[in-house]
Amino acid sequence: METSWRWILLAAIAPIAWGSTYVVTAQLLPADAPLWGSVLRALPAGLVLLALPTADGRRLPRGAWWWRSAVLGVLTVGAFFVLIYLAARLLPSSIASMLMALSPAAMMLLAWPLLRERPHLLPIAGAVLGFIGVALMLATGSAAANPLGVLASLAAMGMSAVGFVLTKRWASGIAPRSVTAWQLTAGGIAIIPVAVLVEGAPPALTTTQLLGFGYVTLVATALAYVAWFTALRRLPAGAVGLVGLLNPVTGVGLGALIAGESFTGLQVVGMALVIAGILLGQPLARRRRGRRPAP
Repeated sequence: METSWRWILLAAIAPIAWGSTYVVTAQLLPADAPLWGSVLRALPAGLVLLALPTADGRRLPRGAWWWRSAVLGVLTVGAFFVLIYLAARLLPSSIASMLMALSPAAMMLLAWPLLRERPHLLPIAGAVLGFIGVALMLATGSAAANPLGVLASLAAMGMSAVGFVLTKRWASGIAPRSVTAWQLTAGGIAIIPVAVLVEGAPPALTTTQLLGFGYVTLVATALAYVAWFTALRRLPAGAVGLVGLLNPVTGVGLGALIAGESFTGLQVVGMALVIAGILLGQPLARRRRGRRPAP
């Protein structure tokens, strides 16, 4: 029981850090170069992790991990960040976040054929409850969604889910820090051509913006991805995906606390449902259910 909680708490570091980037980006980072911002977030994080010693002694990929790193880097970082950028341009943030909240269900479905992790009733119920909670938190009554934006958001969600599940399948025996470093480096490099075509030269950064990127790079990317992939190795993919719903919870909470955004009773109810869904879908909840004495 204690071991499960340890990995659940480790997994929570990632979505909480990712959720904090909304406020940091809005307050500290340049608004006119999101693609270069993605490069400056992913590539330095990958290079920093590459420079650190690992338990398995690996610094660079070997054998099949050259192409696997490229594939995973595109799925979880490169194409993911570009599609998120496109979705942000075409959709209200509330709709984009609700579509991304389908990720736990996608990871559960993908983990069945790829990892032989059969979905159970409680995680499925947790995913449904979490999605309802996210919808309540972000309900704004905004205008109709742009179909291209919906496709971009769903593609981003699907690609990241595939990348996370494949990472769990392929990375047995390899230090999570190594796998993370390779993906972030490959993904950051993959975004550079798109950033050049869309935004031109990299932006000149002020000291404040450099500090913001320092946080986003080291904490919300390097540390967050290592924590996420480490927990993914120890827990079912669907359970880790559910923990990812802490991302919008953190974003809404920090937005109200730091940026002075509105915070309503409906959002409190939504947050409570998300937390309940996350807890309901963890292996710990299933164990307790299994121990319940027969009447």
